[in-house]
Amino acid sequence: MLIFLYNIGIFLYTALLYFASNFNSKARLMISGRENWQKELKKAFRNNTSKVVWFHVASLGEFEQGRPVIELFKKEFPKHKILLTFFSPSGFEVRKNYAYADWVFYLPLDTKSNAEEFLSITKPDLALFVKYEFWYHYINELSKNNIPIISFSCIFRENQHFFKVYGRLGRKTLNKITHFFVQNKESIELLNQIGIDTISLTGDTRFDRVKQICENKKSIPVAAAFKNKQKILILGSSWNIDIDVLAPTLSKRTDDLKIIIAPHEISETNLKHIEKAFSTKKTIRYSKADIQNVIQHDILIIDNIGMLSSLYQYAEFAYIGGGFGAGLHNILEAATFGMPIFIGKNYQKFQEAKDLVEQKGAFCVETSQEFAKQFEFLIENESIGKQAGVISQQYINKNLGASQKIIKYCTNLFEITKDN
Repeated sequence: MLIFLYNIGIFLYTALLYFASNFNSKARLMISGRENWQKELKKAFRNNTSKVVWFHVASLGEFEQGRPVIELFKKEFPKHKILLTFFSPSGFEVRKNYAYADWVFYLPLDTKSNAEEFLSITKPDLALFVKYEFWYHYINELSKNNIPIISFSCIFRENQHFFKVYGRLGRKTLNKITHFFVQNKESIELLNQIGIDTISLTGDTRFDRVKQICENKKSIPVAAAFKNKQKILILGSSWNIDIDVLAPTLSKRTDDLKIIIAPHEISETNLKHIEKAFSTKKTIRYSKADIQNVIQHDILIIDNIGMLSSLYQYAEFAYIGGGFGAGLHNILEAATFGMPIFIGKNYQKFQEAKDLVEQKGAFCVETSQEFAKQFEFLIENESIGKQAGVISQQYINKNLGASQKIIKYCTNLFEITKDN
């Protein structure tokens, strides 16, 4: 009965996608990206004779968590081929040409027939799912075929359906996973409560990824010229609601502070919203900036994708967006460069944010007035701001190594060697 209801849910979700595709570009991509998937997959795998390792991620954020494991796996075992699948177009469309994957596809929707055919074509020797991806039919078919399943960088909370009376199918799905690599002790305790003990506490692989980014940061001459030896506050992955909270305070500042704003979505509507909110300041979009004209401006608006992680090298302060909406964006990229970080109030689902707030490397603000007070305090007390930056950087360094532990587990469990 539960499986029947699950299948009905997948059917209704599919129908909703087709309906939404009439007016929603993301839904259209989700439909078009999965058209003829059997034909395309068979063509891609037709002549493959290598062992296949399958990594699946939901979207771009989970890809960044999976990336250090993928790249380390490819380095250690170059004879294995990597299949990377995405659920969402926001990940697939950005990383469909990812160099470390031999194949990149959308994951077909989770039906029994799709799962059976997908596995019969790709024949993976190992499946690794990142964070929250627990699709019943895919995991069930992997288990039936004795293909090991690893879930890593996962984090569980008491309010999830797995731990409710109505979560029996979810618990059944989790029990088919070979091993969990979780982010915190609470996740271990919750999994233990439903009879799962094949667990390792390794933390979040994003720590390894942001360290890579920091060590391989790209020089951005326009940003360096914009800084011009002045202090910079970066608003990273900001939403309009973040801008509305911060702009009243930042617009009034008359000191030499400069601001870089990298909106989460770079639509023309959002860019104009930022320009209007900071109408009393001299703003310039990155696409119109050069090393001469950018110096004369107060605010640099980033109207492209992929630059934010390297921009943090030029900043003394960061505000990370999403905390006034559905959820906080990545604060680790800023933390690895060693700076105090401001966030909105909705951060409780994010272990790294909770840790940094508790350790005083990050500061939660709920109103424009509270941000003004906290920011002014750090400006006036430079030593406290620097200490917060040290705390943030040390927090990153203390949590490195999850990717290596996952690869070591794979090597030991499945006897993978560099020579096979």
